[in-house]
Amino acid sequence: MEPPIAGRLRARQPELRRTADTIGGMDPLSGVRIVDLTRILAGPYCTQALADAGADVVKIESPEGGDDTRGWGPPFVCPEDGSPESVYFLSVNRGKRSLTLNLKDERGRALLWRLLARADVLVENFRPGTLDRMGFAWDQVHARHPQIVYASISGYGADGPWGGRPGYDAVLQGESGLMSLTGAPEGAPFKVGASLVDVLAGMTALQGILLALLRRKESGQGARVDVSLLESVLPALTYQAAAYLLAGQIPERLGNRHPSLAPYETFEAADGHVIVGVGSEGLWRAFCGALGRAELADDPRFATNAARVTHYAALEAILRPLMRTRSVGAWLEALEAAGIPCGRVRSVAEALDGPQPAARGLLIDLLHPTLGSRRFVGNPIHLSGAERASRRPPPLLGQHTVEVLHEVGLGDAEIESLKIGGVV
Repeated sequence: MEPPIAGRLRARQPELRRTADTIGGMDPLSGVRIVDLTRILAGPYCTQALADAGADVVKIESPEGGDDTRGWGPPFVCPEDGSPESVYFLSVNRGKRSLTLNLKDERGRALLWRLLARADVLVENFRPGTLDRMGFAWDQVHARHPQIVYASISGYGADGPWGGRPGYDAVLQGESGLMSLTGAPEGAPFKVGASLVDVLAGMTALQGILLALLRRKESGQGARVDVSLLESVLPALTYQAAAYLLAGQIPERLGNRHPSLAPYETFEAADGHVIVGVGSEGLWRAFCGALGRAELADDPRFATNAARVTHYAALEAILRPLMRTRSVGAWLEALEAAGIPCGRVRSVAEALDGPQPAARGLLIDLLHPTLGSRRFVGNPIHLSGAERASRRPPPLLGQHTVEVLHEVGLGDAEIESLKIGGVV
């Protein structure tokens, strides 16, 4: 007997399909097919961005539980009926269709080849060597389907002395030096509160895939895109990396201070925290005026940015007690009137509920098959003439298995046989 949820899903297919529609040909990657063998965060972040650009992303998951992050929580979102959905999974899997496929089974691998025959891009983030052992190494895929862009995301890459080591975001925050820069000067190193390394790797992989697709328009040939978490975060250290490479200085933790600008940090106000960015000498004079301490602008200890950085302890001793004399709102009013870049330190809720994301259309409402209408963070890119984000919600595990297998030519009887055999 068919599970009740399956019947309800089928009844709602026209409604759900309307929510998945995009502008079509206006989207940059309309018609591009992605075989998505990724899980956790870096890979799914990349393929979600591809879906937002109009690509058809088929997410291949194990029939036994699917993407690991489907079980990561709390928090979970619990529908009135059906299984709880992991917030972690929901955050990076918009726009995709889910196909369950057992790649340990020969029949599952044969189906993957059929999917690749119609694909433009394969994205994977298995530990290096895993797909090779299954018979889907880059050279094997390229030999059979030379048009495919084959993108791999891993912790350290496939070669080098650390090649093949497993890597998660937190580990790479430590290995990359990022944690050594984060936290109070006298305290322990901290990781960044969000999974920044995974996000950077996903963005880097997206760049590589788009470059390969652009080159393919001329050559007709696919390419290998090899991205590691380590190599994605090290260039993001920018001036911190250059401080060592060019000046021989090893950067240290400074809390919320900037190593090369002052004042450029958070200050405690009477009722919260305000963050100020004084990035020029003109702004410094305006800042002193807003403080009611115009004489500081001509103090030789603070007259230039280099002097302010050098005499930071003396500057801090003046600014910190002064900033505590007014509320955040009062400081923002005074500083904004003077043209000083500034803001309040907000919670995640305050940031998302603020007026600017709403005005810019960043948050989108999607109709999930079991959770109903829910808000998601959409695509930050504003591209004229294209949809901002895919309207397809994150998929249930295996939600589109039958649909996708029909597209590669399988009939209902074959699909039922594969279900019975645990292949899908």
